[in-house]
Amino acid sequence: MTTPRDTTSSNDAPAASDKLAGLLKKLDDAINLLYDARDFAKPGKLPRVLDTARRVLMQEGGCAALDERSQRLEDAGVFLGSDWATPQYLVPSLTTHALKSADPNTVVIEALSELRLVAVAKGDYPHALISAEQAHHYLTQVMALNLWLLFGAPSEAERETQGRLAQVPRHLFRHLAERIGYEHIIDRLIDEIWRILQQRPIQVEPVKQMITQIAICQANPEIDLGASGQGADRLVSSLFGPTRACREDPGIVVYRERLSSMDSAALQGEATGFARAMHDTGLVSAYHPVLLRHLLDHSDHLLAEALGLSSTGRDCLLCYRELVSALIRGGVHPATPQAVYGLSLMLERGILYQPPVAPAMWRQLGLTLSEWSEARLNLAFGEAISPRARLLEGVMCMLGQPLGVGQGNNPTCQSARALSMWAYNDPDYLLQMVAWAARDDEIIMHFEGQPISSMESIGGVAQSLPMDLDPVSLIVVPHLDRIYAEMGRRCVDREGDPHRWVNPEFHGWWSGRGFRINVDVASGQLDDLDDFLRHFYASYHPYYNGNQPLIHPQPAGIAVTDSAARFIGWHAITVLRVSLDPSDVMRVYFYNPNNDSGQDWGEEVKVSTAGNGERSGEASLPFEQFASRLYIFHYDPLERGELAEITQEELDRVTGYIHRSWGADRVPPTDLQADQGL
Repeated sequence: MTTPRDTTSSNDAPAASDKLAGLLKKLDDAINLLYDARDFAKPGKLPRVLDTARRVLMQEGGCAALDERSQRLEDAGVFLGSDWATPQYLVPSLTTHALKSADPNTVVIEALSELRLVAVAKGDYPHALISAEQAHHYLTQVMALNLWLLFGAPSEAERETQGRLAQVPRHLFRHLAERIGYEHIIDRLIDEIWRILQQRPIQVEPVKQMITQIAICQANPEIDLGASGQGADRLVSSLFGPTRACREDPGIVVYRERLSSMDSAALQGEATGFARAMHDTGLVSAYHPVLLRHLLDHSDHLLAEALGLSSTGRDCLLCYRELVSALIRGGVHPATPQAVYGLSLMLERGILYQPPVAPAMWRQLGLTLSEWSEARLNLAFGEAISPRARLLEGVMCMLGQPLGVGQGNNPTCQSARALSMWAYNDPDYLLQMVAWAARDDEIIMHFEGQPISSMESIGGVAQSLPMDLDPVSLIVVPHLDRIYAEMGRRCVDREGDPHRWVNPEFHGWWSGRGFRINVDVASGQLDDLDDFLRHFYASYHPYYNGNQPLIHPQPAGIAVTDSAARFIGWHAITVLRVSLDPSDVMRVYFYNPNNDSGQDWGEEVKVSTAGNGERSGEASLPFEQFASRLYIFHYDPLERGELAEITQEELDRVTGYIHRSWGADRVPPTDLQADQGL
């Protein structure tokens, strides 16, 4: 399987290997002690085995090492007295809950069980209770049910409950996929890829890795996909052969030679084919930048065709032809193909017509990056292209896809939301932030008139420097994280929630100065819920606010719940708009920085990302369901709607959702008695 880019140096590799070897020696000793212990004494020996196994699972190659020891582990009694002792009765659907557990021992035992079944399925471990065929079938079901573990970043729930432990299931499933084979889960994999791509994320490397695996499966004569993978061709061709001249994936050099001998009609066909594939999937082939750079010396018409521009984008291209050419030469290379899509969408948005944006883009083209910024970009993305070009790709993608910003596996939803909001609403401010962070290694923002320096502020929310981010976020988020945390520290002595003061100062003047929260900060209990909901309806629901559309995106906070409607934690999102969907249901459309917005929050509250009028990158819920997970919102106090017109019946439905989910343990005694008619 294609693994994520290795960011360790060659000197680190032996050290990592030595660390794994040392852990395996400790594990073998622990297994031997467990094996030799009498049954009544085994529970006392088991914690050492599980703790060491957990540390092994965190290492590269750890799963393979445990796979080899699976029979010895079971013989020693790892599963003795547990549900895992009878693998023939295990239920595939329950693996998801076990792997999401906050208990490290549960996660490790589940992982060891899957590794044991891999060994059984491959014939390495003849098991008395389950056949190789049964084990293989079980594992294919498990992989299909947990596809998100193959390439998705940990969710908000996993980050809150598991921390670094969330990487164990991902290491496990990469190993399972290598051993069992992708051909058994290919259809589910394709559906999942399309679901992710509909959201148009900026970071598509994990998806590209999965498509590469599908292509390898298709090309391998030893793998019989059967009826599987019928929908894979569009995905594979979008990366490796979108047009006639590169259909057989000839390589960049050969394709460049072919372009040099093409006439205008052939170039027109290439341009149209690339644009169609790009806008269909949101993915860009490495051949596309080669064509785009070649077309710089041809007509503007062909350039616009290759970018797939509408009349709006074409006009913007013609008005800023010199700037667009410089952006292509500076940031569009085979190593930065997604820059093509970012540039196309940026032109479609017409943001270059805003007076400060074009000069700011010229500044970005000539920006001198600090040593720290260059080192960060090289460490995260490699050195195939210059750090300046890599950052320029990130800038174009963020300006073209403001709702595609993800927070990665980091508790930095506030910073990701700010970057998205600025790219969406104030692009020249975003470009200023990028210049300060990348060139000066410092951002200075103001809180109530007082400057805050990112270099002078102590630590932020993130415990370590985040690496799994897009190029812009990689450089800017560490600075924003420290500033956001410092703003919070300056409010620590104030009564109430600090977001009341921090959000408008951090995100921008358009954040409403009116503020509502439905939780008492001191006690954690629900507080004045009815009034909170009436204000939200009156401020945001078109039927109660005079049909006034939302003008600026607004920061909001939600109570994240899992699929069983249990409370997970607080999370920052952006309310983008409220309108009727194609079925005439009033919906709230919002931005969620959590990498994948399609989530099941329990109680039939399932976040939609497509099919209900969503634009690329938006998530949505019916108004009542969204209100049931909301705990903080901002509004303009001078534009209040009609509080009295909201019916109690509507509010009771929302309150019911809250009391059955995240508010179940937060209901004040008086409210609980009222609900029970006492």
